[in-house]
Amino acid sequence: MALFAPSLTRSPSLWRSVLITLCGAALIAIGAKVQIPFWPVPMTLHTLAVVLLAAALGPRLGFAAMATYLGAGAMGLPVFSGSPERGIGLAYMVGPTGGYLLGYLLSTLVIGRLAHGRGPAGLVLAMLTGLAVVYAFGLAWLTLFVPASGLIAAGFAPFILGDLIKIALAVALITGLGRMKGRAA
Repeated sequence: MALFAPSLTRSPSLWRSVLITLCGAALIAIGAKVQIPFWPVPMTLHTLAVVLLAAALGPRLGFAAMATYLGAGAMGLPVFSGSPERGIGLAYMVGPTGGYLLGYLLSTLVIGRLAHGRGPAGLVLAMLTGLAVVYAFGLAWLTLFVPASGLIAAGFAPFILGDLIKIALAVALITGLGRMKGRAA
């Protein structure tokens, strides 16, 4: 019986991590589907979900949640913004938004690492750094679909204001929840 004891003590932690990862992936998928009228293009809550989860869960679980979301999308589940209308599966992932999806995955590592133990200003900087990763990969990939002269107009300018608002909201949520947790303790 003693041979099995170590695995039994780790099991709740493993199942907890799996549950958090699945819930995180579901939250990202929901965020990708929610559209809010905004100018100049409708805004989804995808970025909010990614930066919030990366900062709250850390690099390991944040990355796992985003990887699970991407895996679900790669298998053909309509989890991406605009899917199934704009395609599903790997075909969607290698389309114009493919670089942004890769950037989101890598940004979870950056945000999760930089946000750990930081106050509001540190969270903002961590999320801005992660957002820079998203835009770097997104715009680099988008050059395959958009001429360089229209790159900023197509892949950056319409989205940056909404993304900055989402970062402010994510920081407010994390800070507010942290304060509530401190009062409850």
